[in-house]
Amino acid sequence: MSTFEASQSNNPRLQGAYHAIPRRNVTNDSGALHSLGIPSTDDRDSREFVLSRSDFQIRLGNGADGQRSNVSMLIQRMYAWRGLLTHAPSRIDDQPNQLTLIASRGTTMFGTLTLKLDSDEGLLADELYSKEISAARQAGAKVCELTRLAIDPAFNSKEVLASIFHLAYLFGRLIHNKTDLFIEVNPRHVAFYRRMLGFRIAGEERICPRVNAPAVLLHLPLSYVDEQVERCAGRPDTGARSLYSYFFNDNEQRGLLKRLQADPSLVTL
Repeated sequence: MSTFEASQSNNPRLQGAYHAIPRRNVTNDSGALHSLGIPSTDDRDSREFVLSRSDFQIRLGNGADGQRSNVSMLIQRMYAWRGLLTHAPSRIDDQPNQLTLIASRGTTMFGTLTLKLDSDEGLLADELYSKEISAARQAGAKVCELTRLAIDPAFNSKEVLASIFHLAYLFGRLIHNKTDLFIEVNPRHVAFYRRMLGFRIAGEERICPRVNAPAVLLHLPLSYVDEQVERCAGRPDTGARSLYSYFFNDNEQRGLLKRLQADPSLVTL
């Protein structure tokens, strides 16, 4: 289940954490790489990060013991902060068909999101919504899911959220050719996902045993994301309420995709 509810604070001091960060325009792939802070393939000292901004960085979880423990502790802390239970292990082990994105500022890890691709083992959401997801599979959908989304509200912003979601889209849609995305969320955050990303309700409210809290299954056709990226990405000043205006623009996306595809170790699950 997504832990995004942990980043939606009821504390007035933490509300309004979203803020717009001006984005520079770029005109070619190399410019996109420079604007995004993406290291070139021969920049070995910086390859730890997939994305590097002046105020935050995003890396792929690499399976290091300390990194896995930190991700698990972050998830547990965000759940506990909202009064939710979690049965997450003290260390999240590597699993096939999934990748974890980690957001940090300096040495402080403040956000994480896991993309899980469909396999013979299925998705985590199959535990509650096997019928709904199986129907999509039978209709020809190539499915994936987002799980373990947790962002410390002290570091949250629209650009952070957009960046981590866009990277998940790049891996799931453009690299691994998935067509449909699912996510389980707390019912009180359904409106956010519908408004900001275009998710649709796919399964009724049920109790998620992993957090002992209600969950709703949401579905997003990735063809819809294709359209929104083409129409809105890289235009945060248009006043649009969706996160897509904070996604990377076309040149940035092409530059980042080129960078990722040049290193098989980054795209192989």
